[in-house]
Amino acid sequence: MNGSVTKVSNKPDDKYKWKALTAIAIGTFMAPLDGSIVNITLPYISSAFGTDMATVEWVVMSYLLIISSLLLTYGRLGDMLGYKTVYITGFVIFTLGSVLCAMSPSIRALIGFRVVQALGAGMMMAIGPALVTSIFPPQERGKALGIIGSTVASALAFGPVLGGLLVDFFGWRSVFLINLPIGVYAVYRAAAVLKPTGRDKNQRFDIPGAITLFSALMTFLLAASHGQQWGWGSPVIIGLLSSSILLLALFIWIELRVPSPMMDLSLFKIRLFTTANISLLISFLSHFSIVFLFPFYLKEVRSVEPSITGILMAASPMVILFAAPLSGALSDRIGSRLLSSLGLGIVAVAMLLMSSVGINTSFGQISLYLALLGLGIGLFQSPNNSAIMGSVPRHRLGIASGTLASMRNIGMVMGTATAGAIFTTRLPIHYSHFKASGCSTGSLYSLAFVTAMHDVFFTGAVLALIGMFISMLREKNSAESTNHTL
Repeated sequence: MNGSVTKVSNKPDDKYKWKALTAIAIGTFMAPLDGSIVNITLPYISSAFGTDMATVEWVVMSYLLIISSLLLTYGRLGDMLGYKTVYITGFVIFTLGSVLCAMSPSIRALIGFRVVQALGAGMMMAIGPALVTSIFPPQERGKALGIIGSTVASALAFGPVLGGLLVDFFGWRSVFLINLPIGVYAVYRAAAVLKPTGRDKNQRFDIPGAITLFSALMTFLLAASHGQQWGWGSPVIIGLLSSSILLLALFIWIELRVPSPMMDLSLFKIRLFTTANISLLISFLSHFSIVFLFPFYLKEVRSVEPSITGILMAASPMVILFAAPLSGALSDRIGSRLLSSLGLGIVAVAMLLMSSVGINTSFGQISLYLALLGLGIGLFQSPNNSAIMGSVPRHRLGIASGTLASMRNIGMVMGTATAGAIFTTRLPIHYSHFKASGCSTGSLYSLAFVTAMHDVFFTGAVLALIGMFISMLREKNSAESTNHTL
């Protein structure tokens, strides 16, 4: 193991590979857990720093923006420096960033420290699948990746509950401090268990691609979050949106020409790969508005305690936890087209039902709507992810995995920005309407809030329907295979 590349035996040590999977699963669990926990805390962070939604949403968007921009770059960094080195470095940076977030004296400092945290989380998320692929033989790789997928679903399920309890008893800063003991143990575990893998010094960074993708997303997010404040027709907003489109076009141009592209656009010649990735992007763009906006509704309109908010928000990921493995197994037999399309159709129905939630809607009814949303997401995600990974040649699995993760995170960040833009634009309009119609002053804000929220969720339902139709455009028999040639 003195050389630069570690070759994996066809019969790796059974004890080692499962110990390694445990170490990898901790990082795979922590990154999505942190995202789901923080969404619960946003209303309380907003109150603590006396800031508005347009500002506090950057606590989420800065984290997702950095991860989305660097996932593919980190994958290449792992190839250059070794997966173990990058994975452990990521966990150290993530843990340090968590402590800094907990100590933040202002909202701007918190947003900045979330960037630090994301730099580490991106390494963990990008390198985890590559480590699994390098350790497990092909015949066990699917099972190992399935365990990693269930780990992500578990983090999303338990995050809201844990976040609510922590905020209730220890305040919002505790959701970041909880990462310190876990992070220290995880770094020790990974350093002790993982063997060096990867390390090909001939790999090169696609620096222009990373910069243009980051800039395209940043300009779009700035426009979306400040459109209401600066005016949607203002030269600044129009300039930002125009720049975002031009930068995206420049990113595509660069990726088609550089020798080691950040994103292999030739894979999009595969129809199944393209339709499944677009469906994935739209799925997160659609339903992530609930993850971002609904905790604000529960706090500001319903005055719900954080622990209750966490329990309610867990209804959706809890159903995903059980539905996703079943739909994944079923898709191996019947293909992904029907299940993925049906799942997005159910997401559209659930979003439509959520757009009817009012000031006094029972929590039982809300839980049913959120559970239905989880059923739709669970039916969609596993078959769709399987379709993406199975549609490419085996030697492109790493690139396909990075593309999938990038689409998911870009969908999250754009979903947050879009939800915030629609809500902050519609809220004053509805407030003025209800005020003019003579509504009592006490209920004005709540009425305007839920009506603006309806607009956001209805938009999400329309997006899910669009995603459903795109999903149906894939091959009728989209059974996953890896014998494509490019």
